[in-house]
Amino acid sequence: MEWMNLANRVIQEEELSDVEALSILTCSDDDILLLMHAAFHIRKHYFGRKVKLNMIINAKSGLCPENCGYCSQSRVSEAPIESYKMLTKEKLIEGAKRAHDLNIGTYCIVASGRGPSNKEVDQVVDAVLDIKKTYGLKICACLGILNPNQAKRLKDAGVDRYNHNLNTSKSNHDNITTSHSYDDRVTTVELAKDAGLSPCSGVIVGMKETKQDVIDIARSLKALDADSIPVNFLHAIDGTPLEGTNELSPLYCLKVLALFRFINPTKEIRISGGREVNLRSLQPLGLFAANSIFVGNYLTTSGQEELEDYKMLHDLGFEIETVEEMKNSLSMINR
Repeated sequence: MEWMNLANRVIQEEELSDVEALSILTCSDDDILLLMHAAFHIRKHYFGRKVKLNMIINAKSGLCPENCGYCSQSRVSEAPIESYKMLTKEKLIEGAKRAHDLNIGTYCIVASGRGPSNKEVDQVVDAVLDIKKTYGLKICACLGILNPNQAKRLKDAGVDRYNHNLNTSKSNHDNITTSHSYDDRVTTVELAKDAGLSPCSGVIVGMKETKQDVIDIARSLKALDADSIPVNFLHAIDGTPLEGTNELSPLYCLKVLALFRFINPTKEIRISGGREVNLRSLQPLGLFAANSIFVGNYLTTSGQEELEDYKMLHDLGFEIETVEEMKNSLSMINR
């Protein structure tokens, strides 16, 4: 495959065929640098050398009635995690201050559960109003399945983006969870969009899916028109149903990131949970396809030390996108 020719066709807004998409995931390991160079050609065309930084606060941990097989917080998990109710407004603001001090562009308020109660939405809204006034951060909320009134309240309070991951293809969904449907997830993203929230939806790779499943979910996220696409790589946690699953290699993870860039060329592709344990020493190469990362810890697993991330970006010659630049790009999306 002539990867640069394919990249130029993508920039000219041509769609990949399934055969071409599969060729990315099955690219010879000997050609990985050629593939990543082509992915960078697309990434640079739309985003230059900018990298968006995101930080998560686990606003509510555990206590979830869902049965997602990958999640340490679900009711079917026996993982020894800390469980607690929604953090106080003061704690949420404290996390925002830390994000601001670290030059993070997007602060992600994430809560476990099927969906938030109205009281929990009250708590998030109250905190977001102060965070916006004090720090001006871009806010992404991830609270589960919403109703229209809750979505509107989040938007009115200043929440910029709503995350609700599809996680896997429609055909693989019931192998991962049965307590909600794939369509429930799609509906939530569409509801957030209807409320004027920028849609964020992504994937977890490595959950015993086929390569065609990976292609299908990349296409589904394109059809959903998700502005931001987190690409997670399964970090199988002891005590979860997917405990011991270890299907990924660093080179395959790079191919997945390249695939998402080729299929969603204009979108924020974020290297997310599991990058440290799956990409390992090849983490820097991932940013030749992706243009966004999480800094710091995830929900119940640890991330790379923040200083190491900043060193990595500096060594690559990439530039951190400022909060002001992120606001400008978001305003362009919302036009």
